[in-house]
Amino acid sequence: MSRSLALAFSITVLLAAGCSRDDEARAPVACAGEASTYLRALAAAPGQVRLDDETLISGCLTGGQSGADLGTAGQAMVEAATELNRQARRDPGGRANVAVGYLAGAVERGALTTGGIHADLQRRLDVAARFQRSSGETSAAFRRAFERGATAGRRSG
Repeated sequence: MSRSLALAFSITVLLAAGCSRDDEARAPVACAGEASTYLRALAAAPGQVRLDDETLISGCLTGGQSGADLGTAGQAMVEAATELNRQARRDPGGRANVAVGYLAGAVERGALTTGGIHADLQRRLDVAARFQRSSGETSAAFRRAFERGATAGRRSG
């Protein structure tokens, strides 16, 4: 992801999220890691994926999340999805497809109870996860592996 796109994403998230309330849960510290943190954890997909061996990706999306926390975690997630998509386009149906699907499913799971503050992150992540260089559709192998990962992410992510 280009630095200007990452900066634009962070600014958008900051503006959309507004201020958090002190009485609502903050995202765990593990969520503030870089894309490499997410990529290492997602290597276990569709099995048990945890950041720093304890934090679910869905746990990174909280209703009381500050814009700064959301921007940091969101940027890392989108960068991870972009890298996994790049790998998946080289090997449709492979492990990267499962991992990027898991990430999308886990974010969907986490966003279910946060009042919509993660909708923009979900959209950006989905675009990064499903990107194709050509105007054609993704392959059937890509879609099957992605959905296998997404199902696992929705269930346990």
